[in-house]
Parts: sequence; structure tokens; C-alpha cells
Amino acid sequence: MSSITVPTLAIRSGTSDHHSMPVIGLGTAASPPPEPTVLKEAVMDAIKLGYRHFDTSPRYQTEEPLGEALAEAISLGLVRSRSELFVTTKLWCADAHPGLVVPAIQRSLKNLKLDYLDLYLIHWPVSSKPGKYKFPIDEDDFLPMDFEAVWSEMEECHRLGLAKCIGVSNFSCKKLQHILSIAKIPPSVNQVEMSPIWQQRKIRELCKENGIGVTAYSVLGSRGAFWGTQKIMESDVLKEIAEAKQKTVAQVSMRWTYEEGVSMVVKSFTKERLEENLKIFDWSLTEMETQRISTEIPQFRNIGGEVYISKKGPIKSVAEMWDGEI
Repeated sequence: MSSITVPTLAIRSGTSDHHSMPVIGLGTAASPPPEPTVLKEAVMDAIKLGYRHFDTSPRYQTEEPLGEALAEAISLGLVRSRSELFVTTKLWCADAHPGLVVPAIQRSLKNLKLDYLDLYLIHWPVSSKPGKYKFPIDEDDFLPMDFEAVWSEMEECHRLGLAKCIGVSNFSCKKLQHILSIAKIPPSVNQVEMSPIWQQRKIRELCKENGIGVTAYSVLGSRGAFWGTQKIMESDVLKEIAEAKQKTVAQVSMRWTYEEGVSMVVKSFTKERLEENLKIFDWSLTEMETQRISTEIPQFRNIGGEVYISKKGPIKSVAEMWDGEI
């Protein structure tokens, strides 16, 4: 099993320093959650193949097995030290309240057996009743997020050395601009759905102007109990390009994402797929192929965030969640 060195992108750490983020991360969100042994094995395989970037969240119920696998990988010498790894987790809605952010990151660090995170993200721009971790969230349990207070506590996580970088996830342009207007430390990253079928030009433009990295999820369409689409795998444009290149549709989708200057988290628990996903660095798309992906693929938001929307909550529709970016 040969190991591939994954290229990195520089993202802002605090106000001046930079931190290196490998452009491909292993995502651990699955519905239902993976068996801990399955996840551990996948993480060990991934590390042997060259993955160094791992993405989790309390919501995925994968922090503990991921932490165990990373600790084992270090103790076996598969990675020389913690500093070779890039680990992201997220602030869950029930903890997105003044006074709860620092305890939440400390709990995640304990689960992950780590002293610090490379990146800590606000998972969704909504809060829910503290102490209730049920998912999906009950429609009565949604609360408006106090963006100023929550972001200032995210900044505190950075100042305390608990997170090298802090950021957001699933934030529209308008919500991101709101954070930028109040931030002492601007977000390092906005992690959003992005793929050839949902190219996110507007949010990427805003992020570029403000020195914010973009991490794409659902690059291959994802399949789960609450979301999923086959539109990427069934795209004629992507199929034709894949055939011409003798690559898979998944590889073409990932290569396009990489060429757009974006990092990505991709979930796979099979060794063959993990290996295939890393084989995107020694070839490129032609200008014509890139042009076709940009212009010929109908755009479709796959992850509307419906499970975070409630008639009784602060965000009552998909249009409000994305501030019209749909």
C-alpha cells in the first residue's frame, strides 16, 4: 500500500499566522453512524494511504472512535507526531450558547484524546435547547443564535490554544458577512456543500475577498437518511469527461473541486475507495472540460438543511436558511 502525499492549503490561524490544511480530509458523517470498529479500521487504512486530515462532529457520534484510531496510529508510528494530523470537529447547536462553547470544545477534545484541534467550526447557524442532544432536533427546541456571543467564545477557544483555527459551516453570504462585521478573529474556513452540481460561486467569491478558506462537503453527492443525491454520479457531462480521462466520475468531481482551490472532506470506509479518492493529483482537467463543468451542469442544492428549519424556530424556510441563495 503506497502512501500519497496530499497537497495542503494555507488557512488563517488567528489574525496573522497560517496553518496548513491537507486538501482532502476523511469525513466521518454517516447515517446511521458507522460501527466504531469499522470507523477505526477505515481511519487506520486512510492514514497508511496518506490521509492526514480528519473531520468529525459530536452530531456524527464518531469523535471517540476517531480519537482512538488517531492515538493508535501515533503509538504505532504510522504518523510521527500529532502535529502531522489535521483534525476538525464542530460546535453542535445545543452548545451554541454563551457559556457553553468552551465546555463543548473541551468535551470534544476529551473524546478525541487531543490537547487541541486544528479547526473548530460552528456546525449550523442555529442554536437549540441546551443539554438536549437528540437528532433530529424537536421543532420546539430551536432557538435564535446569539452570533456575537457565540463567535466571541469561538475566539476564546483560539486564545486558550484549544483550536488553532476557528470557522463556520453552512453559512450563507449574509450570515458570513454578519460574523465578519463582529469578529476580532475572522473565520478561517466556511465548510459548505459544494460539487459540480452546486458550485457555490457567490460564497466562494465572498470567502476569497476576505481570505477565508472553503471546504467542500458532499463533493460526491452523499447518501444518508436525511440527505443524498445521485445527480453527480449520473451526470452525463461528468461521465463523458471520466470516460475520456479513464477516471471515475468521483475522481473527476474531486479533481474539479481541487482545481477550484478548495479543500474537501469525503466520506468513505472502504480501502479501495479511500485509495481511489487520493488518485487525483497526477493529472488535470483540460480548459474545455473545466468549461463544460462550469456551464453545462444544472445547479441543484442537495443539502437544504430542512432538519434545521422549523415553523416554530428562528429559521422557518430553506430561503431563510440560505438567505435566498438557492
